[in-house]
Formats: sequence, structure tokens, C-alpha cells
Amino acid sequence: MTAVVVIDNSSESRFELREDEKLAGFAQYHAFKDEIAFLHTEIGKQFGGRGLAGRLIGTALDTARERHLKVLPYCPFVRAYITKHPEYTDLVPQNDRARFGL
Repeated sequence: MTAVVVIDNSSESRFELREDEKLAGFAQYHAFKDEIAFLHTEIGKQFGGRGLAGRLIGTALDTARERHLKVLPYCPFVRAYITKHPEYTDLVPQNDRARFGL
């Protein structure tokens, strides 16, 4: 049984997804005041095709909600995830939704 965990590695400014302690992917961010800007998401080739990127972003967005952070989805994958999961749209400030196509 593989163990998959997502952690906020704030010293590296990224959420990391680890499978059996190996780094499988990450979502790079920039946090400032009450905002978190997602910049880039990457999943290792050997970990692809299993929905891990979605799990990573879902956990990152849930964490943003818990911390009352506004989300700026500069990363195309994060934007696409929010589009497919509209329950996260409220995290993006109303005034910024149009520029992100949300």
C-alpha cells in the first residue's frame, strides 16, 4: 500500500506531494499578506496519469480556504482545476475572476 501525502513546504514556497516519501510533484506558490498565487504545478513523469496532480491542487486549495487566503491561479493547471471544480471559484477574488477566465 503506497502512502501519498501533501505537505506545505513553506521554506520552498510549494505544496509537495510525496508518495512513499519520494517527491512525486509540487505546486509552486508565492504568498503575500492574505493572498496565495499559484505559479507552477509539476508531477514527475513516473507518477503521471493517476490523478495525483488533482489531489495535490485540491489539498492546496483546501489549505488556502482553511487559512482564509485569496487564491490567484496563475498556473494553468490550477485554473483548469478550479474550472472543473467550481466549489473553489469563491477563493478567487471577484475582481480577479475575469482575468483568469473564471
